[in-house]
Amino acid sequence: MNILKWVFTILIVSLLKPQISIGVSEISQEFLEFAKKDGVFDWMVGIRRKIHENPEVGYEEFETSKIIREELDKLGIFYKHPVAVTGVVGFIGSGEPPFVGLRADMDALSMQEMVEWKHKSKVPGKMHACGHDGHVTMLLGAAKILKNHTHLLKGTVVLVFQPAEEGGGGAKQVVDSGSLENLKAIFGLHVSPGHPLGQAFSRSGTLLAGSGFFEAVITGKGGHAAIPQHSIDPILAASNVVVSLQHLVSREADPLDSQVVTVAKFHGGGAFNVIPDSVTIGGTFRAFSKESFMQLRQRIEEVIIGQATVHRCNATVEFSTKAKPFFPATINDDGLHRHFQKVAGDVLGVENVKEMPPLMGAEDFSFYQEVMPGYFYFIGMKNEKNGNPASLHSPFFELNEDVLPYGAAMQSALAVTYLLENQHPGTPVSEDHDEL
Repeated sequence: MNILKWVFTILIVSLLKPQISIGVSEISQEFLEFAKKDGVFDWMVGIRRKIHENPEVGYEEFETSKIIREELDKLGIFYKHPVAVTGVVGFIGSGEPPFVGLRADMDALSMQEMVEWKHKSKVPGKMHACGHDGHVTMLLGAAKILKNHTHLLKGTVVLVFQPAEEGGGGAKQVVDSGSLENLKAIFGLHVSPGHPLGQAFSRSGTLLAGSGFFEAVITGKGGHAAIPQHSIDPILAASNVVVSLQHLVSREADPLDSQVVTVAKFHGGGAFNVIPDSVTIGGTFRAFSKESFMQLRQRIEEVIIGQATVHRCNATVEFSTKAKPFFPATINDDGLHRHFQKVAGDVLGVENVKEMPPLMGAEDFSFYQEVMPGYFYFIGMKNEKNGNPASLHSPFFELNEDVLPYGAAMQSALAVTYLLENQHPGTPVSEDHDEL
């Protein structure tokens, strides 16, 4: 009898699939229209500007976290706090499986904003130059959409407001906290200043590179610059280290296996006529595969120590620490890619959903993907008003606020449709449940 009941349930679900598909398309359009309403759009703009005026770097996002919690309280959404120091994890829906996550990063960068406008950063030396203020706002926008459409939530959406994406590995801290143990999938987005407004970009498989940091101190013997024979010059040694490190990619890596080694820091000396005792250099290295990444790490250390020795210097090399962990490559789940293409086509139009090549940038969203299927994508914000936009991490970066409704609608639609399409056999698809 139980077997017959199970077979009957499967047949009913199969028959309902075309109807559900039609409903999904209508849901996606409804979400975008809701997010574009004057009241909702103005609300999002106000939140974004408040966060932008008060940027906070990794694990210091206390005021940002407070703003998030105040808005969740107003919406009547249950949340956990603190998670990973300043993070907030909200829950909306039935409180029952399936569980799907939406993530936004919260932190700003240590740089001075050069854009002169009414809502410029009020904190010297700190700026939201990567759009994270927009990401937080879009996730709050998605929360508002979901709260106004709770009858569509056939499961639970987990809202992940994450600290310290910019090198601090906040995603790993959130994972390690155990707050996401029930999640079956997670989605994340990033604004793209160079792509047209209303378009979304991503790919299946490897999207972004694995990333690491290194720092080396090369020690010689200081002395007068006019009598170098009495010194051991660490500047000369460090200069040869920099040149040799570039050979790791140009002469040791497979040309078809993209890798990057960049020395971005070189500190040594303070006077024109004094050879210093030591020089500090540092940089980043990137690769798309774990094997290539670990090979680069090994060779960076060997080259630095070896070149220092050739020039009679000593060298110590440090790599990523707990404060700045290695980021794995961001690898999108193939099944979630198909889901993204369908939903993004419904929200934005099929013609506005684009495939993109892999990038050497890195994202700590990859820590989520190590423990569950995850999907990361970019959403464009370029239009005629910002025809030549500054890049991410530029002091002249400007977020086009017209992108906010698109991101909010995309995130909420991805979550709702994921829940609809991942019901377990026998799970009611029309009953409402008390919200957490």
